[in-house]
Amino acid sequence: MSIPFCHTAATLRAAALETAALSRHLLLYPTGLSAEPWPPATTACEHAANGLPHAPVLLLHGLLDNRTVFTPLRHSLLDGGFQHLYAVNYSPLSADIHQAAVSFGEQVVRTRQRYGGERVAVVGHSLGGLIARYYVQLLGGGEHVHTLVTLGTPHAGTRSALLLRPLPAARQLLPDSAVFEELRAPAPGCDTRFLSFWGDRDPFVLPGDSAQLIHPDLRTENVKIPGAGHLTLTVDPTVHALIRQRLAEGAATAGPAAGPGLPEQPSRKSA
Repeated sequence: MSIPFCHTAATLRAAALETAALSRHLLLYPTGLSAEPWPPATTACEHAANGLPHAPVLLLHGLLDNRTVFTPLRHSLLDGGFQHLYAVNYSPLSADIHQAAVSFGEQVVRTRQRYGGERVAVVGHSLGGLIARYYVQLLGGGEHVHTLVTLGTPHAGTRSALLLRPLPAARQLLPDSAVFEELRAPAPGCDTRFLSFWGDRDPFVLPGDSAQLIHPDLRTENVKIPGAGHLTLTVDPTVHALIRQRLAEGAATAGPAAGPGLPEQPSRKSA
């Protein structure tokens, strides 16, 4: 059977975009191996006086990656007035998803304490989005996170995780893992807003629509980016524009859910 030319052209274009995004990322990757310093803390009043949104944003990378994957998005958010950005590095070699979510929760609490109790927004790429969702949905993080954006996150698992089975976190990405059984459970009372981007040319999320977040108790918005691959989602201007819009909306409608500096640390119970 012959392959339609338009289909072939779309595949080649998607591959070229993904290759370009990967090439840029590999050049930056060594600079993101160390943790980044905290940005200066300011109050909501100081930020409002400058006409800028006071919205702390945490960025959480994917498996075998680091904070530099967010370099293009960071520039876009800075241009949009989001000054309080912090990218969290973690090691998939020493933590499963539950442990990584607990550690991430400590970063969330530290961020709230630093910015006077303001609830935070989170952007997670790939596994990072799943870690953040686990924290929000199962460890009480909905109290602290007003908006969670995920990029190419396998919310229903991915068969490609078979390639990295030696890693604990990779095994938990398989569709039949206990993690997804936990995430399918009811989640009453979670008021975090979820925005999930997925691309129909993503070779790491199989099947591709597994990157959609579907849960009856969660406030979800799924956005398909035609022709986008796994890394392309992190550099796409349309994605950046909608992220800026949703984060600004979330920050405007979500005040502190607890007194400044008072949120509790998430539990370190075993998985």
